[in-house]
Amino acid sequence: MIGVDTKILLLFAGLILLWALALGVWKFREMSTSPTALAHPYVDIAHRAALMYSFATLVLAALTEFSGFPTAVNLIAGSVVVFFFVAAIASYMYHGWAKDTDNQFQNPVHGTNAFMWALIVAEIGGTAVLLAGFVSGQFF
Repeated sequence: MIGVDTKILLLFAGLILLWALALGVWKFREMSTSPTALAHPYVDIAHRAALMYSFATLVLAALTEFSGFPTAVNLIAGSVVVFFFVAAIASYMYHGWAKDTDNQFQNPVHGTNAFMWALIVAEIGGTAVLLAGFVSGQFF
């Protein structure tokens, strides 16, 4: 039987995939009504990012399942990474909906750099913890 930490990450992966598919409908709608047949760049980015993050979350779930670390460590590490995946997709959606920019770093809002540094640390750190747990559980 798989652990609760893995089950939760698999649920996250499925929910993000479902979200990506819904974003594909939004992208299609924009493409079909646009004179250029293109969706807003951030609608496209949100759709693609959600697809990629759903599969990245599956990798996190696999690392979690074979981790030698405690369930709580795995769940916290994986959830922190997924939180930032979701936050990134939501920010892309916002820019796609507001149509306020095609480059969020051109005129960044207050806190953008701090958020990006937090995202970098959390995503790399959380993934490193899960990878270390996998190595610990499978090789030592």
